[in-house]
Amino acid sequence: MNEVLLRSLTPSVLGILVRRGADFAAAEDAVQDALVEAVRVWPADPPRDAKGWLVTVAWRRFLDQARADTARRRREDRLDEEPAPGPAPAVDDTLQLYFLCAHPSLTPSSAVALTLRAVGGLTTRQIAQAYLVPEATMAQRISRAKRTVSGVRFDQPGDVATVLRVLYLVFNEGYSGDIDLAAEAIRLTRQLAAAIDHPEVAGLLALMLLHHARRAARTAPDGSLVPLAEQDRGRWDTGSIAEGVEILQAALARDRLGEFQAQAAIAALHADAPTAEQTDWVQIVEWYDELARLTDSPIVRLNRAVAVGQADGPRAGLAALAALDDSLPRHTAVAAYLHERDGDLATAARLYAEAAQKAPNLAERDHLTRQAARLNTRRGR
Repeated sequence: MNEVLLRSLTPSVLGILVRRGADFAAAEDAVQDALVEAVRVWPADPPRDAKGWLVTVAWRRFLDQARADTARRRREDRLDEEPAPGPAPAVDDTLQLYFLCAHPSLTPSSAVALTLRAVGGLTTRQIAQAYLVPEATMAQRISRAKRTVSGVRFDQPGDVATVLRVLYLVFNEGYSGDIDLAAEAIRLTRQLAAAIDHPEVAGLLALMLLHHARRAARTAPDGSLVPLAEQDRGRWDTGSIAEGVEILQAALARDRLGEFQAQAAIAALHADAPTAEQTDWVQIVEWYDELARLTDSPIVRLNRAVAVGQADGPRAGLAALAALDDSLPRHTAVAAYLHERDGDLATAARLYAEAAQKAPNLAERDHLTRQAARLNTRRGR
């Protein structure tokens, strides 16, 4: 079963159902039913036209649901038409669906969660991790969003800021999570940048390109994580870096700074350094100050503490870290790193071990466990 193929087809199938008159919540449920059926049937009997098969099955599921609901009887006249036989039209509705999910009737956070679940293909657990909330909380939020838009006509697309937030979270999940969605997020952001002259769209595209340029160097042959300072910079994609920097410079020249431009500026400074030791940490701290002013995000302040530790020494970094809530994700890992740089190997080893237990994925947990073991070995010599 090709999970990547199923996920790539989901937005188009969903778009076809919405264009045929299905309300979004019911269409999303029907598409999910079709995906489950595909997982069951395709291994033994793969279809010649995967997309057409999904459209047909999803539409029939939607019809069954609509007919069972007396409140929707008035729609049956337009629901009774089967999709035309043959291949489904090759229309990419993905970006349009992102805008439609950012509906004015939803709060931005609910719109993002609904889009990630229905169009992005992320699980509720993955979305909860991105939002730093319990999975049960996110499940309730998505359910409320579905109820809110149930029966709503999607003729009032949402704003660009919400769509950018969704694209950024999809990219992050693809870049560091279980499912490869990063390239798809870049593709959609390129489409958006071509359609809308907006400095923050350009900033997000630059940020994605600069991060994606380092992807080949982020993991060792055995799949283990390679920290930024230890990456082989010869494996970085210089073409993507050059493109990202060019896009960023044009956006910054417009003097309408936003959070994605600030993040891209930080990524550009990392990409510009020939070695980790030559990184301009002082300027990175200044950009984090700008980013904190724009977002007031505790995660930004956590990353700033690392940068301060590099620019002004580990004790300055620990002082900046002390002002933050120690329940923040990766707070313990940052504390371990700064204590190691300060020479307190015993505390660092203990904190690395604690951070490993809290890690959001297996690769990060293995990396932190190895860090703890490395320091314990050094102390035992």
